[in-house]
Amino acid sequence: MLRRTLLLAALAATTAATPLLARTPAKPTPPAEAPPRPNIIVILVDDMGFSDFGSYGGEIPTPNIDALAKDGLRFTQFYNNARCSPTRAALLTGLNPHQAGMGYLSGLRLPQSRGTHGQLHPRAVTIPQVLREAGYFTAMAGKWHLGNTPGTTPVARGFDRSLSAIAGGIYYPKQAARSDAGTRTLLVDGRPIRTDDPMLGKDWYGTDLWTQWGMKFADEAQAKKKPFFLYLAHVAPHFPLMAPEADIARFRGKYMAGWDQLRRERYARQQQMGLIGPHKGLTPRPQSATEWDSLAPAQRERFDAMMAVYAAAVARVDKSVGDLVAHLRERKMLDNTLILIMSDNGATPNRDRVVVPARRRGAGRRAMCSSG
Repeated sequence: MLRRTLLLAALAATTAATPLLARTPAKPTPPAEAPPRPNIIVILVDDMGFSDFGSYGGEIPTPNIDALAKDGLRFTQFYNNARCSPTRAALLTGLNPHQAGMGYLSGLRLPQSRGTHGQLHPRAVTIPQVLREAGYFTAMAGKWHLGNTPGTTPVARGFDRSLSAIAGGIYYPKQAARSDAGTRTLLVDGRPIRTDDPMLGKDWYGTDLWTQWGMKFADEAQAKKKPFFLYLAHVAPHFPLMAPEADIARFRGKYMAGWDQLRRERYARQQQMGLIGPHKGLTPRPQSATEWDSLAPAQRERFDAMMAVYAAAVARVDKSVGDLVAHLRERKMLDNTLILIMSDNGATPNRDRVVVPARRRGAGRRAMCSSG
């Protein structure tokens, strides 16, 4: 007690003897500088099988995606909702699809239902809405499929910038129109433009177009000195499958071994990678699937050609990922960017009508597999 009293007295005397104006206020300790907020990119492919990427056992070369997987994480217990719109609604809101208003595809509207409204419910808050309030620049490029009426487009659901397709199926600017006229337009920040509008460039291929605009949006965010959230929703490999002819040519003939051999090889690679334990057995071929060796030569060539188009579409997605990563690295944004890659569904069984161009001179620069 004595020591404390003497100390207080000494402090009081010192303070009294010091002129008020001569005191130097203590400098406040500056707060620790907060680490920069990360950029976030969600890349979604459409109707791609679980084992199509090389990093999941596939034979399609996907070196750029495989490189990200090698330095990151691969998920083996990851679920989607088996249809486009419900999966996208759950992904962007964190809700059950019915809670988000998308119990089915966006074309089905049941006003009296509790969860099938053909659009995101107003109560469903999206990732970009939350991140924009937190100071993020938010953008998307690609397939939307969550509503197209006023108040349901990307610009109304939290995206500062967007280039979006109402639904899927668009790969080229002059692609033959489908029955629904809406597929012949894209939306730029909610404003409809024709797919052949000069602002999109000439003779674009969809996978490249979405990626180029995604890079453009990233640059806009950097110019504004904001972290960004980019939702890059590819159409590929959704039907009608289309890819540049030169890409397809790389894969012609590579699937003549047939699906029986293909699935055995993929399974073996997945076991080697540790994705599937050795105690798991390869399931029997479904009874509805024909044995490959029983097919006629013409049928084998037809299915080989179909898979060549499919593989080309997936490989082009991988190339676009490489382009995006290189762009971020050049602008010194890569090290502070989280990149997530996933598929909205498993591979689609659509096979009603398939059209594959014959290999002949002047056959054109694109090919497709089309399903009605």
